[in-house]
Order: sequence, then C-alpha cells, then structure tokens
Amino acid sequence: MKQFEVPTYFKSGLISSIKTIRKQRDARKKDYTPSVLDFGPVQVLFARHFGFCYGVENAIEIAHRSLEENQGKRIFLLSQMIHNQIVNEDLQNRGMKFIMDTDGRQLIPWDDITSEDVVIIPAFGTTVEIETLLKNKGVNIETYNTTCPFVEKVWKRSEKLGEEQYTIVIHGKPSHEETRATFSHSRQFAPCIVVRDMAETNELIAFIRGDKTAEWFQKTFAGRVSEGFDPAVHLQRIGVVNQTTMLASDTQEIADTLRQTLLEKFGVENLKNHFADTRDTLCYATNDNQQATFGMLEEKADLAIVVGGYNSSNTSHLVDLCAEKMPTYFINSDTEIKSDIEIGHFDYHQKSHKLTRSYLPGKRPLRIIITSGASCPDSLVERVTSRLLGFFDDLRPWDEVFKEFEKNQN
Repeated sequence: MKQFEVPTYFKSGLISSIKTIRKQRDARKKDYTPSVLDFGPVQVLFARHFGFCYGVENAIEIAHRSLEENQGKRIFLLSQMIHNQIVNEDLQNRGMKFIMDTDGRQLIPWDDITSEDVVIIPAFGTTVEIETLLKNKGVNIETYNTTCPFVEKVWKRSEKLGEEQYTIVIHGKPSHEETRATFSHSRQFAPCIVVRDMAETNELIAFIRGDKTAEWFQKTFAGRVSEGFDPAVHLQRIGVVNQTTMLASDTQEIADTLRQTLLEKFGVENLKNHFADTRDTLCYATNDNQQATFGMLEEKADLAIVVGGYNSSNTSHLVDLCAEKMPTYFINSDTEIKSDIEIGHFDYHQKSHKLTRSYLPGKRPLRIIITSGASCPDSLVERVTSRLLGFFDDLRPWDEVFKEFEKNQN
C-alpha cells in the first residue's frame, strides 16, 4: 500500500512501533487480539487496528501539498477535511478557510470564490451540484480532490446498480457529508433512498409488504428520496450500498432483511430480478477497526477510552461497541482527562458533553482499553495514554514494558 507524507507531529514513535511489530507478525490481519502493555498497576490494551487510514493520510498529504504549491494564493476547503479537530485546526492555522460547515451551512458566499482560488474537496467527497458550481466558476477541482477512493468505489457501485435498473438504498446518516455526496452521485444513475438504521428499514419494509400507503411513505421519507421517486415502482428492484463508516453488521442486517422481504414477496426463483447481491461497501479501515474492537472486547477490562472527533461517524460506532461491555468514555483529546477523579466526554447520541467523576476504579491492576477512530492522529493517542499513566505510582519503565511486549510477539 502507498506510503503518504504525513507531518511528524501527527505521528507517535511508540504507537508506530507497536503497529509495526503487530504487522510483521500478522501481515494478513488474521489476529484481532489487542496489544497488551503491562505497566504493573495498570495494563493498557491497544486495539489491533486504529488511527489514520489510507483515505485520511491521502487527504492530509494532498492538503499540505496544496499549501506548498500555492503560496500567496487563497486556499479553501469545502468543509472539514476530516472529522478531527486537531487536523482541521492545523490547516486553518496555516491559512485555509472552510466554505461550509459539516452540516452544509454556508460560511463563505459562493460569490467570493473565483477561478484564481484553490478549492480542496474533502475526504468525504462532495455533491455533483457543488462540483458543477465550481467548474462553472473555472475552479480546478481535480488537482486537490481528496475524496477517499473507498467513497468513490461506492459511487461506482451505485452507477453499476443504476445501469442494471436497480433502485439504490443507501445506508447512512442523512446529514453526513459523505451520505449527501453519495446520494447526489447515485441519483444521477438511479432512483435513491436513504435509510439511517434498521428501524427506518422496517418502515420501508412496511410499505413493500403493502401495510402502508404512498402518502405515508412520502411523508415518512421526505427529503431522503430522489426526485420523482415512486415507491410503488422503485421498491420492486433494489440494491444496497452504504456510507463507508457505518457498522458493517448494521449494513448486513439491513441488506439481509430487505432481501428476505423481497424473497417472500416474489419467491426464490425470482429473487435475482428484485434484489442485487452486492457485497458490503464498507471501507477496509472501518472494517479493520470494528473487527479489532470486537477482538479487544473479548478481553477482560475495566473501562474503555475511545479517542476521536466528536462528529466522527466511524469513531461513534467504536464507542457504541465498547459501551455494550463496559464504562466507555469518548474524548477528543488528552485535555478532557481533567484528573484521576474527573473526565470530560461526549455522549454522541444526546449530542451533549458530560463530566464524570470517579471514572478510574480503585482495583489493581487496572485494565484500560484504548482505541481511536480512522481520523485520529497516533500522537493524540500517545498523549492520552501518557496522561492516564501519570495517575499511577510505581510504574514499570516504558523501555522494559515495550521490550516485554516485543518479546511476547515473537
């Protein structure tokens, strides 16, 4: 896989060494057990996979190259490069400005953008409408387009489904930049509908089975179907794609349930004419991180710390997985760890910040799980780890712990 030029301040010698040792031992990614570092009074369990993915490193490299190649020019990002405040603040501090926020609200009027400006498309991609707007202004959108290749893969899958006359069901969060982009590209090829979760899929199924009216459908899915969508016609033949950062198990459940519904309606002999047998369109990094989290949760631990941007979809799913098994704290930086008594953390579902006391149990040795989303720098994970370790006395030295870990991997 290609190696990208990422600023050294996003890297961590400790984390890189751990990842390198695990990769050398398990190049084919068959072992999802965590990396355990035993410091004596506290044991840290790092997930097998976490941190920057291919798409994120690609986006960061292109963004920094744009700065080097366009000194003196105005450089804009359509919206946040990725969902991590440290990366975005770094780019803003270097002079980049955001045209929109993550919800698509305009921060800089389109009339202010000219053909002389550099405009970077973020890793999530963007809509066909915005691409057209920029092209009409004479803006070059190809040179610094950081759209993740795995997002583009979903768009290509949608195009193929459209060519075969399937309606496209998109599993994703309707307001997320990637889902908005995928919806825009997909509807160029076929009728489209967005479902957020299994509950909304069951609403869709209720119509397919004839339990709901067309009027009910249009009201329930308003704003999430393509123009001219006729549920009586367009839900007879469907294929499923997804926002690449959704839970793989959720996407599979949605596809399996829709498939079963159409099988019951049309019979096994006609199923191929009504349901496209698409493979999951989840990106490799999201899948690796989720599988690593499942593997890590097979170990006994007292709490989990998940590090990432509070608007990061893939990170929120890791939080949900960990929270099913143990107390879990979603933090965006080491500064959220106020002391050994208090920790600030984010409730993704309530969209609220909380302060929890007595988050560290008194038992020894204490076992702490640490992982992060695909847009989180390893340097931040190291700072979080160091902050936590600072609350314990009589720690074994780092070099001794690391040598033991390395020995146990051989």
